[in-house]
Amino acid sequence: MSWGRYAFMGDKRKFLAFWCPALTISPSRTASGKEYAGDWLNVCQTAGWKQWSLVLCREHPDALSRLLGNLVVKNKKAQFVVTQKVLLLQYGHTTAVLQNLLGYLSLDSLRRALLIKVLQELLETWGSSSAVKHSPPEQQQYISKAILICLSHLKEPEIESCRQELLTSMMEGVKCHLDSNLPQIRRLGMIVAESISSKINTDGPILKFQYEEDDEVRELKSLLVQTPPFCVVPSIPDDENGKADAALPLELESKKKSHAAAPVAPDEESDAELDSDDDLIPYDMSEDKELKTKAPVYIRDCIEVLTGSEDVDKWEATVKALESLVRKNPAATREVSVELAKILLHLEEKTHVEGFVELRQRAQVAVLTTDPIPVVKYLTSQFYSLNYSLRQRMDILDVLVLAAQELSYPKSHGKTKHSGVPKPCIQLLPGSDSSKDWRRIVDERIKSKTRRFATGQSQVELASGPNEFNSVAGHFFFPLIQHFDRPLTTFDLLGEDHFVLGRLVHTLAVLMYLAVNTVAVTAMGKALLEFVWALRFHTDSYVRQGLLSCISSVLLSVPTERLLEDMTEELLETQSWLGDVMEKDPDGDCRRLALQNLLLVENLKKKLETVPS
Repeated sequence: MSWGRYAFMGDKRKFLAFWCPALTISPSRTASGKEYAGDWLNVCQTAGWKQWSLVLCREHPDALSRLLGNLVVKNKKAQFVVTQKVLLLQYGHTTAVLQNLLGYLSLDSLRRALLIKVLQELLETWGSSSAVKHSPPEQQQYISKAILICLSHLKEPEIESCRQELLTSMMEGVKCHLDSNLPQIRRLGMIVAESISSKINTDGPILKFQYEEDDEVRELKSLLVQTPPFCVVPSIPDDENGKADAALPLELESKKKSHAAAPVAPDEESDAELDSDDDLIPYDMSEDKELKTKAPVYIRDCIEVLTGSEDVDKWEATVKALESLVRKNPAATREVSVELAKILLHLEEKTHVEGFVELRQRAQVAVLTTDPIPVVKYLTSQFYSLNYSLRQRMDILDVLVLAAQELSYPKSHGKTKHSGVPKPCIQLLPGSDSSKDWRRIVDERIKSKTRRFATGQSQVELASGPNEFNSVAGHFFFPLIQHFDRPLTTFDLLGEDHFVLGRLVHTLAVLMYLAVNTVAVTAMGKALLEFVWALRFHTDSYVRQGLLSCISSVLLSVPTERLLEDMTEELLETQSWLGDVMEKDPDGDCRRLALQNLLLVENLKKKLETVPS
């Protein structure tokens, strides 16, 4: 009975898993390589190409070469499985499978043409902006690994023949990856671009990016270096073992002697003596005191120092003391609040001040919370103005969020008293886990509304006080949502500046959540649902995550009665869209957020049904 019939009658995967290792260890059949390939072609056609690819790819490249020979060159189905299905249409295989499969293609001159073809197709996918936007991060990492393994197998003549094509693919791909809002996607683009650059520019300068080195980065970079193939070392006869063991100490001893025999040059000794500073007597600086520059004590003096002073020490002292000075003198701050907010928005670092960005941000928050309405009107108007950098626009969003958080929580003795409930926050560097804050918010809100009939430890009484954000919530929210669809000469939220759009959407979600129990919360919720509906098909995953977070904020902040009475149509449309996102969105965080929102909607409906009419 042939192998194919055995595979057809029994468990295909178990059959292949049993016979593959046996044939790679004991290839002592009388059949030739052609008969091997013919047998395996019969097995694969009977058992299914997917089954044999899953099993055979776990074998070492040498074992695959002995089993399959040049089957991928002759058979179109096998070629499709190896060069397309396993590499481009799937991404669940391990790194070892990729190494074995691509190593198998590199072991024969006929198969090396397929290796170069595979690399070209991988680079085409890697450099596609559509693939970067719509593919999950796991698949993009899988393709990046395959590219690095292919590069490790290329020889110098092959690199020379496709150098220009590699350079073009690198430039297109790195641009698409750097345009992404997700840090892990940007870092993948940097690593692959660096690897391609090091291969095509062996003598000249190469690309070098700055990113954090971690285990994942080191693993990716290690793929560019071929590891020696694993092989079983044949046993050595006893007499040869003895000779080999005796040869090792002799070799080590000879190396030690060669190192010991290297004398130190007398010129080096004399230079070392001349360079010695042991004879110099240090100055006594034990009683020296550092001279400290006094910071200004008036707000107007701070403005003068920040705008015109050339004294660097005084400027630094002013930056460090400005926040506390603003909070201690609210009346004086209100007289010049808008002017001070303008100075801080344009303030640049004159000298190296540790934590300068945080000091400036805290001072901006202090000014905004001291005089909210005039300052927030100025900042929101400047967000859509000309001649601002993207960094300044994102600084405005960060300051608005931090100030809204401070205003919405109770204060005690002039200081913000933090409650036990975690505050929502906008991420300064968005990542794949940008929905964690929102999942925590949902859990905390559900926990706070759950009735428990049990005795336990007494709850700590939280601080109480008026919500200062109540009267100014609309001033924070509505100016930001008004002009998002109006492109400027240097600022286009719906175009290339989608990174700022993602930050804006997350900012609106936080402001909506903080507006709970305020007068304007219903109007804000209705406007935010319309905003989400306009952008629901955005291609960037970070923007979609922010839109789903906005829906979470609306469901958590707007009263249930107002949601189901005033926003019935919007809520039904949103619920239908959430179902599509949960089933079809390529981003895992978006799917999880959509599921949470659907659960929230169902809970709200059940809650309304249980309320007696």
